[in-house]
Amino acid sequence: MADKIVSRGFHGRRQPAEAAGRVPPGQYVERDFPVLSAGPTPHTPLERWDFSVDGAVAAPRRWTWSEFRALPRELITRDIHCVTKWTKLDTHWQGVAVDTLLAGVELRGGYVLALCDGGYTTNLPLEDVTGGKAWVVDTYEGQPLPPEHGGPARLLVPHLYFWKSAKWIRGLRVLDEDEPGFWESLGYHNHGDPWKEQRYSGD
Repeated sequence: MADKIVSRGFHGRRQPAEAAGRVPPGQYVERDFPVLSAGPTPHTPLERWDFSVDGAVAAPRRWTWSEFRALPRELITRDIHCVTKWTKLDTHWQGVAVDTLLAGVELRGGYVLALCDGGYTTNLPLEDVTGGKAWVVDTYEGQPLPPEHGGPARLLVPHLYFWKSAKWIRGLRVLDEDEPGFWESLGYHNHGDPWKEQRYSGD
């Protein structure tokens, strides 16, 4: 009966050979880089840009743009996965590891809330942004990160769905209790693991 319902000519999107084992369930490979935002694109002049670590810490930290750019930098190549079901392979970034930003900061909580221009927030357990898992990036494919993709700097947490890689980031607030961010408060999954298809609350 089933073969009468499903056309034999339909096999879904064909995945490239290099995608084997790299594309989470329900995802397809995207060659372009779609622009998805909840609101207008902020444009913060670099002379007014800063980045802070505050909240449940012994002493807050803050960097200007020039101070941030002077921190030790890393080259990052990762696949990224959007909750709208596209995956982009081998994206290339440059930026500062969250481990570097938190080095020497006495943390008094186990969660962070990413704070961004435009009012966007997203929440993450501290373990998801430390141990070489997350960066604040300002370069994409060898060029300054364009505003439509989160420039001048965005969070990059490639092992989670891409809404967790908050655009236009300006700081991390350390929390002693988890606090849902923008999309999480509107029904998206609190964690967002693409390999478990954690797209929405209840998944």
